[in-house]
Amino acid sequence: MKVAALLPALLLVVSSVSRAENVEAVDRSALRVCADPASLPFSNQKREGFENKIADLLAQELKVPVRYTWYPDSIGFLRNTLGARRCDLVMGIVAGAELVLNTSPYYRSSYVIVTRRKDNLAIDQLSDPRLKTLKIGLTAGTPPADVIAGLGLMRNVRPYPLIVDTRFDQPGKVMIEDLAKNEIDAAILWGPIGGYYAKQHGDQMTVTPLLKESKSVRMDFYITMGVRPNETEWKRQVNGLIKDNEDRIVSILKEYGIPLLDAQGRPLP
Repeated sequence: MKVAALLPALLLVVSSVSRAENVEAVDRSALRVCADPASLPFSNQKREGFENKIADLLAQELKVPVRYTWYPDSIGFLRNTLGARRCDLVMGIVAGAELVLNTSPYYRSSYVIVTRRKDNLAIDQLSDPRLKTLKIGLTAGTPPADVIAGLGLMRNVRPYPLIVDTRFDQPGKVMIEDLAKNEIDAAILWGPIGGYYAKQHGDQMTVTPLLKESKSVRMDFYITMGVRPNETEWKRQVNGLIKDNEDRIVSILKEYGIPLLDAQGRPLP
């Protein structure tokens, strides 16, 4: 048989496969979210995190319940949750991340340095000479760690792990507790974690975004939600929800002590 005779059938198959790949598999009966079961301030099974509260808000707007699939935020998280179609939305995705289609950002934050208010340090840059004499708590493997290493300050550092099983270890919480106990003098970590746990200590802590570092090391990031790469209509709908509820989302974030930046990279009041 000539190849030309097969073309109509081949085109039909290709067209069917293409349509199948573009079908959105979103369950409209619920807002299906995959999240870490023990990762405050972001989420937990008791739904106490700010991502839980934002999910509640979006579901309320959609007039559907929230349905969770819990999975530790570790290697393989996206593959085994969103990619496996066990959920339709994952929160807390850095803008530009691979494996997902990013929504519009719903907040922007930065790494911070947390100090005791009574010490009146007011440190806002890692090159501050006073850090040479202080004990520094630092999350290993993060952008500030590269800067600290370049400044020759690693001898002053007490490292805290970046990747852990959140069901058993909360290094951000431990770091801020160590600061409160005077075991370290400054804590350098991701803003939402530092801001949240510092707030647990009332007005004892000062949280300062690291906004004066060299542009060669990025300290601030836009945070989005993630949907599957082919689900552009679902992304459009979620973007609409984020835009329409921007003020309410910001209120939730502020309630949790999250340090926020505006579009120009300036701290929000």
